[in-house]
Amino acid sequence: MAKDGDQMHEACGVFGIYGPGEDVARLTYFGLYALQHRGQESAGIATADGRDISVYAEMGLVSQVFDEANLTNLRGHIAIGHTRYSTTGSSCVENAQPIRVESDLGPLALAHNGNLVNMRYLADLLSQRGETAVTTTDSELIGRLSATAPGRDWVERIRHTAPSVKGAYSLVMMTPRALIAVRDPYGIRPLCFGRLGDAWIVASESCALDTIGAELLREVKRGEILVIDENGPRSMHMDVSDARQALCSFEYIYFARPDSVIDDTLVYLARERMGAVLAREYPVDADFVMPVPETGIPAAVGYARVSGLPYREGFIKNRYIGRTFIQPDQRLRESGVKLKFNALPDVLRGKRVVVVDDSIVRGTTKSSIVTMLRRAGAKEVHVRITSPPMVNSCYLGIDTARRDELIAARMDVESIRQHIGADSLGYLSLDGLIEAIGLPRENFCHACFTGEYPMPVQLDLDKLVLEGARHAG
Repeated sequence: MAKDGDQMHEACGVFGIYGPGEDVARLTYFGLYALQHRGQESAGIATADGRDISVYAEMGLVSQVFDEANLTNLRGHIAIGHTRYSTTGSSCVENAQPIRVESDLGPLALAHNGNLVNMRYLADLLSQRGETAVTTTDSELIGRLSATAPGRDWVERIRHTAPSVKGAYSLVMMTPRALIAVRDPYGIRPLCFGRLGDAWIVASESCALDTIGAELLREVKRGEILVIDENGPRSMHMDVSDARQALCSFEYIYFARPDSVIDDTLVYLARERMGAVLAREYPVDADFVMPVPETGIPAAVGYARVSGLPYREGFIKNRYIGRTFIQPDQRLRESGVKLKFNALPDVLRGKRVVVVDDSIVRGTTKSSIVTMLRRAGAKEVHVRITSPPMVNSCYLGIDTARRDELIAARMDVESIRQHIGADSLGYLSLDGLIEAIGLPRENFCHACFTGEYPMPVQLDLDKLVLEGARHAG
């Protein structure tokens, strides 16, 4: 589901299982496969057998990284996995996760979804302890600070470290004998808890549980430290009194898979309601409604239902294009979205179409989409977006764009309409978004729309900040 050019990229997907008697590496592989949409740069799995931890991580998609041979070599009864899109640190194999760190308590492996906003401070804190990071990710900082913190066990050390760590983190951690899940006090990135027979599972989204036949039990709570070992799961909590709930609203708009359930709300139905509210807010006289696949599909269904317009497909998506590591030649690069979509001229010719999509970031992809529809013969193109205008960058786990690259930060809606070449343009209002999700407004982070971050952030934060600090030092 990651998009190029115009759109944002997801951060990461994490998965963990404590399952004596299970083929935990294989189950983790399929769990990561279900979370592939959350990141396509690298993938990795670590397993523990009660004595030691083994890690295998490489660049590429889950299906490219793993085969029968390396899965067979990952033995044990506990596993954690990660699929990555970089938000801090460059895209290279050294930054692939899970990350292993050593300590006087033994080894710890860690996989992280999110982004920290005080990395320079944490890097300095680690340096004061005489430690040097091997990677340039904020994730390693969490692991190494926990490994060097005071405490008789890992829970004490995590509790000691957590107040220093500011930002978004949903973590799966693993010792040779235990699986540990940790969610930040704001609950910014999703993390759920489930069961498969006698095995216990944590994952970024419930779709990963569905894929392996596990039952969703509940969300990991914000500020919760969930430890699973031979005695079963036990729950401890950090102090969350200084934090408010702030789940990223873009999980519902775009990031999460439509078949995932977050806070008892099916993402597909939330998106369908977004389209329905959008049809009320921005009706238009047209011949039919069409989605930009894939995230636009449920919203287009909702828009069509409320507007009374037929639903049709005007694009066919090449479902196998994925993320290719082969660069297209200049001719293909210029054609942009044609690698992903083919328009249907016989459907579009002479028609007034409503095109439903999830967001506009830089404006380049939407401009290409409108151009494709006109070339295929569309008479009018009316663009409807299931999120408010994105006017601020995300610093909490999503690699969007710098603020000066966000088209809505520079232009009003009419100017954006002209830029992308649409006949009309309508964005879902923030009130409409909240109504569609069906959960209280105060449950969410809407900073990319409002500029109201749930915590102080450095507005000049760069994803390569730790590399800059290393070179400067």
